[in-house]
Amino acid sequence: MPQMPDLQRSPDTRNIPIDKVGVKDIRYPIVVMDKSKVEQHTVARVNMYVDLPHHFKGTHMSRFIEILNRYRGEITMRNMGEILQEMKDRLEASCAHMELEFPYFIEKQAPVSRARGLMEYQCRLRGTLGETKDFLLAVTVPVTSLCPCSKEISSRGAHNQRSAVTVEVRMKKFIWIEDLIAWVEECGSAPVYSLLKREDEKAVTEQAYDHPMFVEDIVRAVTERLQAVPEINWFRVACENFESIHNHSAYALVEVDRR
Repeated sequence: MPQMPDLQRSPDTRNIPIDKVGVKDIRYPIVVMDKSKVEQHTVARVNMYVDLPHHFKGTHMSRFIEILNRYRGEITMRNMGEILQEMKDRLEASCAHMELEFPYFIEKQAPVSRARGLMEYQCRLRGTLGETKDFLLAVTVPVTSLCPCSKEISSRGAHNQRSAVTVEVRMKKFIWIEDLIAWVEECGSAPVYSLLKREDEKAVTEQAYDHPMFVEDIVRAVTERLQAVPEINWFRVACENFESIHNHSAYALVEVDRR
């Protein structure tokens, strides 16, 4: 076949480099390390980008997919650096980025009946490889929060809601997703479960009533817990309370850099 022109590598005269160009929102199977079962297979939404020098017209989008296919079934936290390096090499880039967002499942027991159910947690991995390497792990953990003000002023009960606590961490050493989730769940009024019997509902609601927390209390409690983990050198914790009696959410955020 006659050689086809490579338009992506044709010159561009506008003198504008591009920070990120690539493919977005690919659904792809990955493998995640599981603390109790060694590995967990899940499906991620994948974004892959590289930078583009000002003198090139475009990047080769098909090469991102070729790299994904080469690591079929073997895309893990352990080899993300290797994948990023291949992206840099194949696409002649100085910086590569990869983002994975995926559901992760943990089996939890109800507090009284010990009934077992699978809880889903949304996780995100983000890796960047330029002159230096950057790796970030994020997880969103649902918890129950009970309003201290409502408890204080009400003669019957107190309003509570489900809260979403999102923690992002940069690590000096490996941390299990399960441990990060457990640390966050300690910091709400009560944990959230996928399966509860009547005796469990009684225990969970009473636990929440005995541990009222504002959104500010939750982010401060998570901050204190993560500050006690030496493997973490940077983190951001955000909490959103999906209010049950207000037409808005309550929100708080703390960022700590120990690098």
